[in-house]
Amino acid sequence: MKKLVILVAALVALTMLGSAATRSKKNDISRNLDIFNSLYKELQTFYVDSIDAEKSINTAIAAMLNDIDPYTEYIPAKAQEKFRTMTSGEYGGIGSGIQMTPKGVIISEPYEGSPANVSGLRPGDLILMIDNDSVAGWDIEKVSEHLKGQSGSMLKVTVKRPWVEDSILSIDIKRGKIQIPSVPYYGMLADNIGYVTLNTFSEKSYQDVRAGVEQLIKDGAKGLILDLRGNGGGLVESAVQILGIFLPKGTAVLTTRGKGVLNEKVYKTSVNPVDTKIPLAVLVDGGSASASEIVTGALQDLDRAVVVGNRSFGKGLVQSTRQLPYDGLLKVTVAKYYIPSGRLIQAIDYSHRNPDGSVARIPDSLTTVFHTAAGREVRDGGGITPDVIIEYPDVNRLTYNVVRDNWAFDFATKYAATHPSIPAPEEFTITDEIYSDFKNFIDPKRFNYDKVCEVAVEQLRELAKSEGYMTDSTAAQFDVLAGMLKHDLNHDLDINRENITPYLANEILSRYYFNRGGIIYSLRDDESVDSASAILKSPRYTQILTPAPKK
Repeated sequence: MKKLVILVAALVALTMLGSAATRSKKNDISRNLDIFNSLYKELQTFYVDSIDAEKSINTAIAAMLNDIDPYTEYIPAKAQEKFRTMTSGEYGGIGSGIQMTPKGVIISEPYEGSPANVSGLRPGDLILMIDNDSVAGWDIEKVSEHLKGQSGSMLKVTVKRPWVEDSILSIDIKRGKIQIPSVPYYGMLADNIGYVTLNTFSEKSYQDVRAGVEQLIKDGAKGLILDLRGNGGGLVESAVQILGIFLPKGTAVLTTRGKGVLNEKVYKTSVNPVDTKIPLAVLVDGGSASASEIVTGALQDLDRAVVVGNRSFGKGLVQSTRQLPYDGLLKVTVAKYYIPSGRLIQAIDYSHRNPDGSVARIPDSLTTVFHTAAGREVRDGGGITPDVIIEYPDVNRLTYNVVRDNWAFDFATKYAATHPSIPAPEEFTITDEIYSDFKNFIDPKRFNYDKVCEVAVEQLRELAKSEGYMTDSTAAQFDVLAGMLKHDLNHDLDINRENITPYLANEILSRYYFNRGGIIYSLRDDESVDSASAILKSPRYTQILTPAPKK
């Protein structure tokens, strides 16, 4: 059956390969479709096992589209609710994140003020039943589907609450109209520097960002930081609207070019700005993509903001949706976008693949120099390179395992069950006592992490044996080295305390102050934010935005 699916996928992909650069001839399209239709009918008639038509065709479609680029995708009718939620930021449901664990699906993050929050659901609650249906064996998509529903409708959720006696609880919840906040937090930092963090570019993002900026300026902000780190993008129209907050009305900020000269479109800001002069910094990282790069790149090209962080993702492709039969949707790449300097920041050329089908980023040596409005040099390809580069540290394996395996999450759940309140995010700290309790909470028998030194010693020991260097003396030395490098979990947790603490603090704070609590805490020790703040209140801001003198 696997070979069958691969064959079907390959034949469907065949109908598209001829149009990589230009449209295929009509007779080529017709011939290949006839081949595919005939082949599939023959398989349905004669193949020894039954064939799931919907599954195999969807697999074939996915293979064909993935051969073009990862952003062009088919969205069947039953999957469109999730797509609409991503673009609008709205849905009907209980308003909570959920997470799959080895025990089942749990409540991970009730949104502040949501039906889930108001009804009393808590992070860590294990979902047992929805209405009268047991969720045993359900995947996360099926649980999500049953939690969602028309605003105002009722449902009953039965959960098992950890660390509480008599913990089986049945909770009646009235679904609501859930608006996922695109701006989870804005506030004033030291020295009257305003801060706004934006998670996504949805239909409501412009209003949320504008409201935050207006309030911060009203409160006396002398500079602004727009944090787009980890923001994977969203609607192009939302990006253009947000640019209008900081640029004069009618400013050209984006050009998209599709197939043919008639498919070029210039986007201009169309709203009255809030402030076109206030010093502005934008924070980006490798997770900042698409609409985030439109905003960042336009502000950089127009010398309106200093960009701080590290290189953005590099997605310069625009998608649009096309209606298909039986209520299907095709999200298809229709254009490339160019920011005001004329540069395209797409990092990967999907139309030119390696012999093995893989693709690679455009090397820096092949990028081209462009110039900002003031004459500063900037480059195309490979995302937006910040004006001020901050090297973010890599997450080490121990910290990764603490987060991945929910040790920090589960400890925070237990901590919240026995501590009715904690200090405000501005004052909260992971004390020695809290960290000691966390270490004791971890079961060494169940904690899995890569013991790199121990593995390396054993690999070297095997190499010494295979190459004839293993003598009694050498073996004794290996034993000594293995003893010196033997991992001790308690010791490893101590030396990695600085790395683990932010994740642990974020989990604990989210139990009391939701997402904004973790953000406020993180701002207390954030190199990018500190760097941007320092630049905004110093002459360096103007110096960065001024082109270097010509030699």
